[in-house]
Amino acid sequence: MKNSKILILTLLMVWMSGVLFSQEKWSLEVRPGVNIPTSDFGDSNIKTGFGFESAIGYRFMEHLGAYVGWGYNNFKLEDSNFDFDETGYTFGFQFVHSLGTSEKLSYLVRAGGIYNHIELENNDGDIVEDSGHGLGWELGAGINYALGSNWHLRPQIGYRALSRDLELGEITSNIDVNYFVFGVGIAKTF
Repeated sequence: MKNSKILILTLLMVWMSGVLFSQEKWSLEVRPGVNIPTSDFGDSNIKTGFGFESAIGYRFMEHLGAYVGWGYNNFKLEDSNFDFDETGYTFGFQFVHSLGTSEKLSYLVRAGGIYNHIELENNDGDIVEDSGHGLGWELGAGINYALGSNWHLRPQIGYRALSRDLELGEITSNIDVNYFVFGVGIAKTF
């Protein structure tokens, strides 16, 4: 009986030390960015857009973690009275590994999905059409620079792809929103 209590107490202490001393497993990141489209919006050309994403991450292995977040991206349509927003959720995996022996500089690679929708808006800001949410995908790569006190600067480049149907009057069109994202994030790990 005494040995089992000692064993339970020892296991509990080992487990608690892992919980108490595991640092920097969680992260919060905010990343504004510039979006460069690679396809047209139906018959209209898309101008360069802007957006931002906020995400929370959890590192479950030494270099590998998962992230979930929410993003907003706005695009103007050339020669049109409309623009559109792509908003929704991001999720996936992120790999962060130091470059050589550097403690401050790491590279990061991420791959995941997006669950977004497209809202077509007129010049007054009224929503003319909403595609409803659907799945897409994203890839990204960048640099993680440790600023100190668990703050990190994360410049990144990524690519996103989403295909949704929009009803414009009596016509249903399949719209592909594909674009490169150049962003600089600021993250806090804890």
